Parts: sequence; structure tokens; C-alpha cells
Amino acid sequence: MSAGAYVLYCADSGQVLLSHNENTPMGMASTTKIMTSLLALEYAASDDKEVEFTKEMIAEGSSMYLKVGDKVRLSDLAAGMMTVSGNDAANAVAFAVSGSMEEFAKLMNTRASQIGMKSTNFVTPSGLDAHNHYSTPYDMALLMSYAMENEAFSELTSKKSVTVDFLYPEGQKVTYNNHNRLLSMYEYCVGGKTGYTRATGRCLVTCAERDGVRLVAVTFNDRNDWNDHTALYEYGFERFTAVTSPEEESRYTVSVMGSEREKITAGVPMTKKSVVSREDADRVQCVVYLPPMVFAPVSKGDVIGKVVYTLDGEIVLENDLTADMDAEYKETFSLLRLFQRIFS
Repeated sequence: MSAGAYVLYCADSGQVLLSHNENTPMGMASTTKIMTSLLALEYAASDDKEVEFTKEMIAEGSSMYLKVGDKVRLSDLAAGMMTVSGNDAANAVAFAVSGSMEEFAKLMNTRASQIGMKSTNFVTPSGLDAHNHYSTPYDMALLMSYAMENEAFSELTSKKSVTVDFLYPEGQKVTYNNHNRLLSMYEYCVGGKTGYTRATGRCLVTCAERDGVRLVAVTFNDRNDWNDHTALYEYGFERFTAVTSPEEESRYTVSVMGSEREKITAGVPMTKKSVVSREDADRVQCVVYLPPMVFAPVSKGDVIGKVVYTLDGEIVLENDLTADMDAEYKETFSLLRLFQRIFS
């Protein structure tokens, strides 16, 4: 590894699989735009408003080449950031969403706190060098994992090119090619963001998926980042495998006491994952904890059991079993029927 700091993070389980200086605050350059793009897309989901480019939005460095008077959608600005790393697009988002870059930075930091990024402080929406603008590889892995849960972000970051239809000049179309070369170099890469300034060196945040496992790699100050990300992913996918809770279709039957409904079914509301080393996978044990009967009333969604996976006695994955249906309480039911249910 050539990176000054890096982390290989499992987005499914929150596990750090490999790291070096992962909690050391450093400049993260344009990988900052992961946060800016995410916020832009979130706002665009409810109001993909027209943004007119003004003088105060002009920025140095990488650009989607907006001119004063140009008009595009808020979502188009996210596209300009995630492909050609447009600093002008980042500034435009800040003014369009919050009225100023200072106010937008507050919004970025609030969201960072919500995600759990404890060693990050955003000052600019673009990632251009600024005093007190920093993050860590671990925090950026948290951010990328969080952003990938947003469908619009996940779709955008996976594209090798994006064509923007300008609102003004009317009829103008511009195609922007993604700077993230790992989308072409590594078949399992599903997204990411590049970054570079002289002060920070090359920074790269990417995400890859293989055999049901989603990993995030982050490198700071890395002159060989494309190869290092490939090496990190190969390390992770070769050595670790997914432990997955039962599919949503899996159902368990439970008897009900005190209701006209004699039985209900229970299942896992959503599939969760964890990762273990491939050499340990055969030793993972699964136990389903479910009572033979429950007492009415039962409401759909009530937790009535759990599924637990353990490795050498340590829990590696746990998920609730919830009722699929209601079972209303019935005050009068026969004693004979009660004994029939017990002994059956």
C-alpha cells in the first residue's frame, strides 16, 4: 500500500477489515463532494429546482464549466460533481440549498454528526483546501456507506458518463465523463469519488460489491490509488464471506393462545448481513429462538422471536422475528380447545 492512511470497511456489518491510520484527521480534497452531492439529491427528491449560476458561485479548479446565467436542475449539479468533480457545481448547490457556503457547511456538519462521523469538519462544499477542513478514512467510509443507501446517489455514482440537459441555454446538452477510473478497471466497483489537491495528495473513496458483500475502500495521500483499491478489494473478497439472515420469504409458525386465530406466522422483516473469514464460515451456527406459543393480542410487526448466528460462542449476527399478522384477543374460548392446542 502506498497510502498515508486507508481503510477497508464492510458496509453490511460495519466492520473494519484492514486499516492504517484510519482515524487520523487529514485533508480529503474533492471526496468532500460525496456529502455535497448526497444533500443535493436529497433536496432534489422533493424539489429538483432550477438553479441559475451566478458570479458568487464561480470556483477555481475542476469544473463542469458553468457560465453566469446558465440554468440547470439541482440534480444536474450533483451529476457535475460526481463525474468531473465540478467545484462550480458544489458552490452552486451550497447557495441554492442554504444561501451561502457557510450555512451549507453547517448543514454538512450536522449530517456528518448524524451519520457518526466523529472526526470530520466540513468548511467548503467542494473540498478545496481550507483551514479546519478535514476528515478520516474511517469517517469517509461511513459517509460512502450511508450515501450508497440513497437510490439516486447509488445510481449516479455508478455511471461512467452523464448527459446534462441545460434549462438555459435551451437545448444545450453536455456529456460529462466520470473521473473514477476504477469503474472500468475493476469489474466489481459500483461507485466512488476522486479527489486531489497539492496539499492533500490523491484521495479516493470507492465502493465494490461481490457475492452479496458490499465493501468500501478509502485512501488518503496515495500516489497509487487505483491499484491500491483493487488490492484492498481482492484482499477483502478473497478472505471474507457474508453471513446472511434468513430471506424475507422464510416463515415460522407459532400457536396463539386466547384468540380465534389458532396460528400465526413470523419472519425476518429485512435481511441483514455480517462478514466472517472464509475459513471460519463452516463453524458459524444458527439458532432460531421462538416460543411454541404466544398469547393474544398480537399485532403485525410485534417481535416474538429472534435468529442468532454465533462463531465460537460470539454473536456475529442477530435479527428479530416479527409477526406477519394480527391475532385479536378473544375473551371466551373453551378449556378443551386450550388443552388441544397445548398437546398438539
